[in-house]
Amino acid sequence: MGIKILPTGPLGVNTLVVPLAEDSVFVVDPASCAFSDDETVVTHYLTQEKLKLVAIVLTHGHFDHVAGLPFLHKTYPDIPILIHQEDAEMIGANSGILQGNSLAQMGFSAFTPSVSNLPEPAAFLEDGKSLADCMGSFADGMTEPVKIALSEWEVLHTPGHTKGSCCLYNATQKLLVSGDTLFYQSWGRTDLYGGNETQIRQSLRRLGKIVTDDTKVYPGHDMYGFEFENLF
Repeated sequence: MGIKILPTGPLGVNTLVVPLAEDSVFVVDPASCAFSDDETVVTHYLTQEKLKLVAIVLTHGHFDHVAGLPFLHKTYPDIPILIHQEDAEMIGANSGILQGNSLAQMGFSAFTPSVSNLPEPAAFLEDGKSLADCMGSFADGMTEPVKIALSEWEVLHTPGHTKGSCCLYNATQKLLVSGDTLFYQSWGRTDLYGGNETQIRQSLRRLGKIVTDDTKVYPGHDMYGFEFENLF
């Protein structure tokens, strides 16, 4: 089983179901919600394929990447939500304030209720650490193969699109989950809250030094599975 892409939410986020070992998976950037009439897409797929969810990972905190949290958390209340601490304020009880400001800037305030009072993060993504390390005690009780699979995914803090934007890199499998930091021949916008053009260019140059050219990239939107080209 390879990475499953589920286009979800009002802006067509590439929600990813990433296989680990046995029947265990983690989900990246759940966006399916009632507003876009696809609230059950992710949970239906997990149930249909009899997959065991072990973590919900957010590449960053923008509204379109987190709108699926309420339903997914309601269905799997014991599964940890991970996000970088720099973006943690964009989810949780006060999420509607920051999200609402960005949505008003975009003329999309109708979506604010969908990203208000979001679930709190349970653990934090940290640069240079594996997902297994970031999960800490939440990995207790998992089988050794699942822990090893989680340890292959390294967190790379890549600020610029937001302060806490992160990529997930699996050097063994040559896979990069890039969120909105890197798209096919492009990169994420920097004009919303937490964005910084200088930082994102620095982050892209860093990726160019770490990620091998034959790595397959899975971004947060649009074309996926393209090979990383060392241009930075």
